[in-house]
Amino acid sequence: MNIIVAITGASGVIYGIKILQELKKNQVTSHLIISKWGKETIKTETDYSISEVEALADYVYDETDMAAPISSGSFKCDGMIVAPCSMKTLSGIAHGYTEDLIIRAADVTIKEKRRLILMVRETPLNPMHLENMLKLSQIGVTILPPVPAFYTKPETIDDIINQTVGRVLDQFGIEIDNMKRWGNLSIQKEAVKER
Repeated sequence: MNIIVAITGASGVIYGIKILQELKKNQVTSHLIISKWGKETIKTETDYSISEVEALADYVYDETDMAAPISSGSFKCDGMIVAPCSMKTLSGIAHGYTEDLIIRAADVTIKEKRRLILMVRETPLNPMHLENMLKLSQIGVTILPPVPAFYTKPETIDDIINQTVGRVLDQFGIEIDNMKRWGNLSIQKEAVKER
């Protein structure tokens, strides 16, 4: 399995990093692009160096390298995840404005009818954001904002991150450890016993 992962400059770069870690654990080949502002956000929000993040991927591409293999539809892959996805990147994808490799790879993913997951990160959302998300959703792109699930009773930030990463990787049929599922919660098991 081959998956492209892009990290943009929106807040929440830890999602992209955790996705890379899980892909590595599951022996999935990963192709990474980090935008210029994604790199700045990694420095701001995490203790990871750029080289540590890049080392998690099998292949790394510069966002300006429009000749990279992943810029072509002839490159075989199973899909792409943009985690997090800035509103600038969302807009570029929605309007086919392929100014960099992230948007070009997403454009190729759409045209080749492969799975594209956008972990959009912004709040509040304005009408342009919503229109862009709707436009992409209507052509089969999965809009998956990192919305925490509290029914799992998370105890740490990692619990919240892992749950969301698990939901993203579910889209590709990839299982991760420590993901709590609704049907496996103790509250449901107790309710079933009472019936």
